[in-house]
Amino acid sequence: MALGLPDTVRACLFDLDGVITDTAAVHAATWKETFDTLLHEREGAGFRPFTVETDYRELVDGRPRADGVRAFLTARRIKLPDGVPDGPLGLDTVHGLAHWKSNLFEARIRSEGASVFPDTMAYLAAARERGLLTAVVTSSANCLQVLRAADAESLFDAWVDGLVAAKRGLRGKPYPDMFLAAARDLGQRPSECAVFEDALAGMDAGRSGHFGWVVGVDRVSQADALYAHGADTVVADLATLIEQSGLQRGDRQ
Repeated sequence: MALGLPDTVRACLFDLDGVITDTAAVHAATWKETFDTLLHEREGAGFRPFTVETDYRELVDGRPRADGVRAFLTARRIKLPDGVPDGPLGLDTVHGLAHWKSNLFEARIRSEGASVFPDTMAYLAAARERGLLTAVVTSSANCLQVLRAADAESLFDAWVDGLVAAKRGLRGKPYPDMFLAAARDLGQRPSECAVFEDALAGMDAGRSGHFGWVVGVDRVSQADALYAHGADTVVADLATLIEQSGLQRGDRQ
């Protein structure tokens, strides 16, 4: 089989933000606005701002919202109560901060829409043409809203997002639970699935889940880190994989 995958792969599991849709920058910006508001309130003019390069990519990207909040607060030695998942937005609880960020993100998507990466659309078309199953696996609770805004909902056979994970009690990335659930939904074993991710937490999930192939999608020049976290191959553009012949584990690109 072509597409730069082992011949045993029967399904492709795609992360949403940064792989399918060009919304990772929106997530990063709204996380920064959320955390900087909290930090400024607690620390005043001398606060150390949230950084996209370190705080977002290492602590937040790819994780469920509440887990990302907890990771960042722990890194900054800030203690807040969890609150309740269906509580109000605010700066005084973990879930309140998660809701604050979600509110900002949804407002941006409503006003600006969501664009897709052309290379991923080309790869999806090629994969489906060859009979591969496709699924979205994302910690975002806004998955269907974003796919519909990008007119991409019909390209996937299944999706496991933050809402599905909460309903089924699945742990988020870096645990492999959500990817494993998507494989089951498609009727495939993990060894028959390829994972496509741009986040380090997603790489960890792909490696620990023993999937057939793990593709690191390098949108921000972090190839070494993606390999270190479990990628079998790293590409900046998925279209480069379309004409590649089937691979075996160890054939790093």
